[in-house]
Parts: sequence; structure tokens; C-alpha cells
Amino acid sequence: MVRKMGVYAVLAFCLYGLFFYWYLFYFADASLPFEYQGSKADPSTFLNGRELDLSGEYSKIRNLLFFLSTPFEWLFYFLILLFGFSKAFKRWADQSAKYKMLRMPIYLIWLSLFAFLATFPLSYISYSLSRTYHISTQTFTSWMKDELIDFWINYATWLIIVPVLYWLMKKSKKRWWLYGWLLSVPFTLFMMFLQPVVIDPLYNDFYPLQNKELETKILTLAEKADIPAKNVFEVNMADKTNALNAYVTGIGSNARIVLWDTTLNRLNDNQILFIMAHEMCHYVEKHIYFGIAGYLLLSLLGLYLTYKIMNWAVRKWGKELKIDDVRDIRSLPLFFMILSMLLFAASPLTNLASRYEETRADKYAIEMTKNPEAAISSFQELTRSGLSEVNPPFLVKIFRYTHPSMLDRISMLEEYEIKHRNQ
Repeated sequence: MVRKMGVYAVLAFCLYGLFFYWYLFYFADASLPFEYQGSKADPSTFLNGRELDLSGEYSKIRNLLFFLSTPFEWLFYFLILLFGFSKAFKRWADQSAKYKMLRMPIYLIWLSLFAFLATFPLSYISYSLSRTYHISTQTFTSWMKDELIDFWINYATWLIIVPVLYWLMKKSKKRWWLYGWLLSVPFTLFMMFLQPVVIDPLYNDFYPLQNKELETKILTLAEKADIPAKNVFEVNMADKTNALNAYVTGIGSNARIVLWDTTLNRLNDNQILFIMAHEMCHYVEKHIYFGIAGYLLLSLLGLYLTYKIMNWAVRKWGKELKIDDVRDIRSLPLFFMILSMLLFAASPLTNLASRYEETRADKYAIEMTKNPEAAISSFQELTRSGLSEVNPPFLVKIFRYTHPSMLDRISMLEEYEIKHRNQ
């Protein structure tokens, strides 16, 4: 039975992968609708022939890797349970630690290490792909450093969460999901507060914007929007990527607007001011706090569903999965697998909410700057630098895109430009 379940799982993953390969490379149509051809959203008007070809190739492969990576994690955790590795991790932890409090950290390091090694090939392929298409400029050593930072941050996070979670399971078999969620609220807010000042600097160097003339323009724009901003930060990204970006991060007194130095190097002041106005909208309309509230509500539902599905799975297949009790640490891969599945299933909804906020931010920015030419050209340059698809396939858009497609964004700006040109 165990061998049959393993074969079926691998076969299901292969069929899933073949479906998305067929969908992305043969079925999905990323060409522009007729009415947009020749418009400023048409990539043929601002990309050369080679850039168009590279954009199509890169997007298809990158999208395929995205659709393979998350289900591969599910397969990994399922096989870890099915073939007794989770049971072995617990045995190794029990044998190597005299003190009980050390056994869970040892179990976690084994599980984390095996997960890192299993997913490393896909991560490396993604890194190599971005290097091949000149999106990434990062050396292997620098990339590997970031991967190891990810590993230890994730391990440290789970080292805090998992012991508390399984202690709650033992204390309250039916309500642990609720108590776990209540504790996650302050923890989430605390991590959001720490993110800009503790976690982000582990990866890159942050410093106040060096171009003081541009900083004055940005702060004037912030004052116009009633934002009490004192500093804009730039981050050194040119050693890692050719892509452009800007974002808002953190909460409370640690909230900050960040510009990549690649953005500063490749866009002019008017284009940057449009991008800054876009980011200011997230502050003005409190999108970060709505996002946190939405995340917490979804996590409540997610933990409840995880509780129900874990109990059902252990009742039905506990013997095959080598799990006697949900409250046993051996069930952790099952917890991770179910949680990942639920996050993937929820991504169309969360992405839809994010795209709505980003559309609001685009409209806010163009109303504030009233410079559609700068806005359109900034999006065109973003498309070029990241070899982005202007009109992604439907499944790619709903599962991957937290921002509107460039077709939607540029065509909205072009409509604004036409409307105000005739006034």
C-alpha cells in the first residue's frame, strides 16, 4: 500500500507538470488583443525583436518553475511521511539528545536540512535561468549566502512556532488551532515591525537616499499627500539584479519607503516620482494594515482547516504515514504540506485583493503626478528590465500576479493621457 501511494503521488506530480508544460508552451496565448496592438502597451513598440523573443522564452520557463516548485514541496513532505523519514528524524533526535527540550530542535534541523537539499535543484535552476537571461547579476557565492540566510531565518522562525504549536496540541486537542492563531497575531505584528531593521539588512545594505535633490522632490510629494516622511531609503541591488523595484515595508515607526539603486540608475526623476507616489498610496490608504488584517483572517481559517484535515488524514492513513497521533512531532511534515496546499489554493483570492490595491495605487499616483508620459515609460522600462510578459496567460495571472499586468497598467495610463489631452 505504501509503495502504491508513493507511485501514485509521483505519477500525479508528473501529470500535473506535463499539464502545465502543455498549457504554458502550447495552449496559453500571451499575444495582445487586436485593440491593443500598436498602443503604448504593445511590447513591440518599446522592445526590440530580441527582447521580445527573450521575454517570451524567459516567462514560460519561469512560470513553469513556479507551478512545479510548490507541488514539489507537497510531494517531498508526503514521501518523507510515507517512507518513514519523519519517524527516523524523531528517533535520531531522541537518541542524540539527553535532554527532552533539545529533541525538537534536532528533529527540526533534520527536516529543514532534507527540505533544503530536496528543493535546492529547483532553486538553483531558477537562479541559473535568471543569470542566463541577464536578470540576475549575482555571483553563485552571493546567491548561496542568501539561500543560507533564508534557511536559518526559516529554521529560527519554526523553532519558535513549532514547540509552542505542539505544546498547545497536547494541552487542547480540539482548540489548539484557535489558541495558536491568537498567539500568531502579536507574533506577526512583531515580525512586521522587525522586518526592515533586522531581517532585510541581513541580505542587503540600506541607507538614506544619497541624491538629496531627488529626496527633496519625494519629500515634497509626501508632504502634499500628508505623509510625515523624513527619509527615503535606497538599497544596494545592482550587484544582484538588473530588475527595478520600489516598495513599502514595516509598520509603525519602522515603516519605510525603499528604492532599489537599479531603479535610481535607470529611471529619471519624473519616473521615480510616479513610482514614489504609487508607494505613498499604500501608506495613505493603509494597504499594509488591510493586508495584515486579511492575512490574519485567512490564517485563522487556514489553521482551522489544517486541524480538520490533519485529523481526517491521520484517522484514514495514519498507519501508512507512520503517524499514531496528530500531536506527535512526526506529523509536522503533514502540517507543512496541508498549510502549503491551503496557501496555494488561497493565492488567487489574495492576489486579486493585492491587484486591486495596486490598481488603486496606480490611479492615485497618476492623479498626484499628472505625468502619464513618465508613468507609461517607467512601466515600459520595468517590463524591459525584468523581461516581463505584458499580457500573461490566465492561470499565470491569477496564481502569480500580485500586481495588475502591464497591459492593464499601461492601457489605464494611456486612457488617462488621452482623456486629459482632449480637455
